[in-house]
Amino acid sequence: MYLQHHERHRTDRIGWLRAAVLGANDGIVSTASLVVGVAAAQSAASDVLVAGVAGLVAGAMSMAAGEYVSVSSQADTEKADLDRERKELATDAESELGELTAIYASRGVEPALAKQVAGQLMSHDALTAHARDELGISDMSTAKPIQAAFASAGTFAVGAALPLVSVLVTPSAVLIPVVIVTSILFLALLGGFGAYVGGAPVTRAAARVTFWGALAMALTAGVGAMFGAVV
Repeated sequence: MYLQHHERHRTDRIGWLRAAVLGANDGIVSTASLVVGVAAAQSAASDVLVAGVAGLVAGAMSMAAGEYVSVSSQADTEKADLDRERKELATDAESELGELTAIYASRGVEPALAKQVAGQLMSHDALTAHARDELGISDMSTAKPIQAAFASAGTFAVGAALPLVSVLVTPSAVLIPVVIVTSILFLALLGGFGAYVGGAPVTRAAARVTFWGALAMALTAGVGAMFGAVV
C-alpha cells in the first residue's frame, strides 16, 4: 500500500489566469493610453471620458471575440487530432501500442516495462493515454473558448474602468500625470497579483508589466501632444 503525497500545483489555473491577466492588463494599458493621448491633444474632459468609455466597450468586445476565435481554433485542432487518434486506435491498435511504448522508452523506461505500462494504460483508457502522452492534450491544458472569452472581456472591462475612475475624480489640469501614475500603480498590482496566484516571482512580473504599460502611455501622450499642437 502506498502513502498518497498531496502537492499543491497551479498549472490548473493556466487557462483562465492567462486570459484574465491579459484582459486586465490590456484594459488598463489601452484605456489609460487612449485617455492620456486624447487629453494630451487638449481635448475637453467630456471628450476624454467619452473616448475612454468607447475604448472600454470596444476593447472588451474585441478581447472576447479574439479570445473566442483563437481558442476555438485551438479546440478545433485538438478535436481533429483526437478524432484521428480514435480512428487509428480502432483500426491499428498494435501500432498505437508501439508508439506509446516508444514514448515511454524514450523517457527512460526499460523497453519491456514500457510495453507493459503502455498496454495497461491502453486497456484502461487508450484515447486518454495517447492524448496525454502522444499529443500533449490533458484536461488542464485543453482549450476552453467560452471560458477564455468571458474571462478576457470581464477583466478587460474591470481594468479599463480603473483609469476612467481617475478621469472622473481628477481635475483637468492634472489629469494626465494622475492617470499615468495611478495606471502604473494598477499595472504593478496586477502583475504582482497574477504572479502570486501563479506561483511566480512577484517583483519581476510587476516590473515587466509596468515597463510596457508606461512605454505605451508615453508614446500615446507624445502622439496626442504632437497632433494636438498641429490642430
